[in-house]
Amino acid sequence: MPRYRRLHTGSTFFFTVVAHRRRPIFCDPALRASLRKAIQFVRTTRPFVINAWVILPDHMHCIWTLPDGDSDYSKRWFAIKRFVSTDSSRGLHDPRLLTPSRQAKCESTIWQRRFWEHGIRNENDFERHMDYIHFNPVKHRYVQQVSEWPHSTFHRYVREGVYPADWGGAPGISEMLIE
Repeated sequence: MPRYRRLHTGSTFFFTVVAHRRRPIFCDPALRASLRKAIQFVRTTRPFVINAWVILPDHMHCIWTLPDGDSDYSKRWFAIKRFVSTDSSRGLHDPRLLTPSRQAKCESTIWQRRFWEHGIRNENDFERHMDYIHFNPVKHRYVQQVSEWPHSTFHRYVREGVYPADWGGAPGISEMLIE
């Protein structure tokens, strides 16, 4: 099991953020670029450390550490979602998916309305969530080996020596995919 060195002392949270109706929109390179710009923009005014991130076709998981005394992740997510919705609306907004409730709240059809969060309790909880994030592409059968998934902080942790490059394989998964 990898050993992480926690250098940050603020509040740490695990998040799951899902595309509206689980559409596979995160496959779109323009949306991923927009998400990257949104994160950079938001971090200039509301800093946070990205401990881990994985982007899958219809959802993403991440762990953030916020500055000491700051636990307002909701404003950060609101700003990120708003930036991406505005920046990507032309190509990804689908008016056919608008409900009266979404219209009344001026919501896009890019994001699921809410997100799931979990406050990381201790080092063991942090490690379990890091492994969960990085193994998720294998769990969902997108790849057979964690290292095959490009949209993950796993590669950063391999470079830093936290994970071995061959961590997180799933022997026999190719047979399960064929069935």
